[in-house]
Amino acid sequence: MGKRGSRSQSQLLNTLTKKQKKHLRDFGEEHPFYDRVSGKEGKPQIYQPSESSDTSGSESEAESEPEQVSGYHRLLATLKNVSEEEEEEEEVEEDSAVDEAEMDDDDGGSDVTVEEETAPESAKVREGPPDPEGKGGDGPLGTSQESSEEFTDAKHESLFSLETNFLEEESGGMCSLNASQDPFLQHVNKELKEKEIQAVATNSKTTHQLKWPILGQLVFSSKFQKLETFKPSKDIDLKSLHLQKPLESTWTKTNSQFVSGSPKSSSPFTPLQKELFLIMNSYRDLFYPERTALKNGEEIRHVYCLHVINHVLKANAQVLGNNSRRRSQKLGVGDDDDFRDQGLTRPKVLIVVPFREAALRVVQLFISLLEGDSKKKIIVSNKKRFKGEYGSDPEERPPNLKRPEDYEAVFVGNIDDHFRIGVAILQRSIRLYAPFYSSDILIASPLGLRTIIGGEGEKKRDFDFLSSIELLIIDQADIYLMQNWEHVLHLMNHMNLLPLDSHGVDFSRVRMWSLNNWSKYYRQTLLFGALQDAQINSVFNKYCVNLQGQVAVRNVPMTGSISHVLVQLPHVFQRMEAENLASVIDDRFNFFVNKILSQYRDAVMSHTLIYVPSYFDFVRLRNYFKKEELNFTHICEYTPKSGVSRARHFFLQGEKQFLLLTERFHFYKRYTIKGIRNLIFYELPTYPHFYSEVCNMLRATSRGEEATWTCTVLYSKYDAQRLAAVVGVERAAQMLQSHKNVHLFITGER
Repeated sequence: MGKRGSRSQSQLLNTLTKKQKKHLRDFGEEHPFYDRVSGKEGKPQIYQPSESSDTSGSESEAESEPEQVSGYHRLLATLKNVSEEEEEEEEVEEDSAVDEAEMDDDDGGSDVTVEEETAPESAKVREGPPDPEGKGGDGPLGTSQESSEEFTDAKHESLFSLETNFLEEESGGMCSLNASQDPFLQHVNKELKEKEIQAVATNSKTTHQLKWPILGQLVFSSKFQKLETFKPSKDIDLKSLHLQKPLESTWTKTNSQFVSGSPKSSSPFTPLQKELFLIMNSYRDLFYPERTALKNGEEIRHVYCLHVINHVLKANAQVLGNNSRRRSQKLGVGDDDDFRDQGLTRPKVLIVVPFREAALRVVQLFISLLEGDSKKKIIVSNKKRFKGEYGSDPEERPPNLKRPEDYEAVFVGNIDDHFRIGVAILQRSIRLYAPFYSSDILIASPLGLRTIIGGEGEKKRDFDFLSSIELLIIDQADIYLMQNWEHVLHLMNHMNLLPLDSHGVDFSRVRMWSLNNWSKYYRQTLLFGALQDAQINSVFNKYCVNLQGQVAVRNVPMTGSISHVLVQLPHVFQRMEAENLASVIDDRFNFFVNKILSQYRDAVMSHTLIYVPSYFDFVRLRNYFKKEELNFTHICEYTPKSGVSRARHFFLQGEKQFLLLTERFHFYKRYTIKGIRNLIFYELPTYPHFYSEVCNMLRATSRGEEATWTCTVLYSKYDAQRLAAVVGVERAAQMLQSHKNVHLFITGER
């Protein structure tokens, strides 16, 4: 059976193009959420390497293209250590249980089958996103399939060109741009000195804490000498915000769904929006870790879209106004430094969102903000194509798919995570699918950007379009932890670098701080997520060096997610000691193997679920379990649906003592695992509510053995944020100060 499996995989590899194979190796798998169902027309085949043949793709490609093996694939290659005899035995054993798995209980099997067979077309990965250069097959993703499907709008180039257009008098022009008060002009016209730039590398951060009524505890910080703080005013007048026309009139209608129901609806903002926009409009960097899809996600999206359109309209109005001045005064090129009004490339805003549905909502908000209740509709080019590629059919969603509310809110609409699109705005017209270097706003996913930025040594790669980004918005940052956080880091490392090509820029119009390669000090970064996480905090602290300073919301959770556990369950928190952050991974593994696993080897401790947040830890544990010949099964984000059904069946029936489960699988599927009696959290969950969700799974198969249920959690002093989110900040502080294990007994409702 092993030979037949490898033969079918090689046949599947032969159907892929050279570029598709390279993309598969470099950027990994299709999203685990997207499952394929054979027998349906028009569905692209995505090759997913099996656990015993992770390097087969590179072997079949070796003759045609030499490739460097990344650390990720070297780790996956360890899965080939399993002997062929063990593989054949496992396959025979699993095949014998196929019929039983298909006849599993309601949650054990039927929900898997229903979801997979009714997977919507919108969930399928669209290959060949638009090429930023609009060069078709010559672009960075120039495969034959991609070049035939990609699209960029080339016929509206002159209509949306900033170089050849002038400011219309009826548009309101620069009337709102008061240089002495407008925050946009104050920001872009501020001149830094060489000494200040050199001091940034050595200066320590100056911080100051303030408490705002809605946002809570704020930390203002800056590496520049002068740190300025402010408090929100009680009342806000739209005129005092210096909004560009027509936003003063259109914002009230666009945001009416959030303010109409409030008792004090005279304000055009909700209390949360008011405080967020005051920070955004001051051009400070912002980190807000309390954005949730269920509660305030759309409210926040509205307010940052207002900031984006306001920034773009002002920037373009400045350029068009200077065009008119140059024409009327008949000045020669470069005669006056007052005309320096742009960057080295045109794209000035980058919005990073996880799914196409989010991009669709952002563009719809742009249209609403420019159009409002005006009888005169704005021009939106390629709108029909955009709705077709980024929209979804609600009827394609499985009607009987029962998942938590937060899951439904995140995975709504078109959840393809490989896309990028350029948007050009000229006064009151919008051009969708604009070539990147003719765009004002770029909307993309991390994967969509990663495939064009490319890697070191690749011939066809492009990141010049990131050189003059003035406003970077990373929305739903927590979801990227479940996708591939390396793509976010790769993006940040390529932000605001000097371009390798001039791209037709008029250097006499480029701002001096852009020519000096100081753009990163003028870039405002807005970071929104659902949780406090060390990796997200690291990006904000390392890559956000805005001269205006940074603002981070740092509220601490008083009650943890453990309060939502509904079963009577003893929770044992085992503290492990680690010398430093770099050794935590090895120390946790050794602690688990020597101290924890030995207590569960006895057959009496059956039905043990081991929850593993990191995939690399999962691979390491799985290899160890196979080496020790332990009776276990496993489920991860790459496990095919048949393997998931078999693993759940074996675990429920007690045929397998251990079940290894990855956090990413739980994030994308939210299946209820039945048969759990003993629960081990190898590491605290990334999302705190996952802790209570997994603990509550014990209720699924209650057969009178409640008294024997156990829950063990491993933690170290480096898990302070996750620990506080689970048990609460006060209890977490006590646990971190004490070096003893903590036993908690939660009495839940049955």
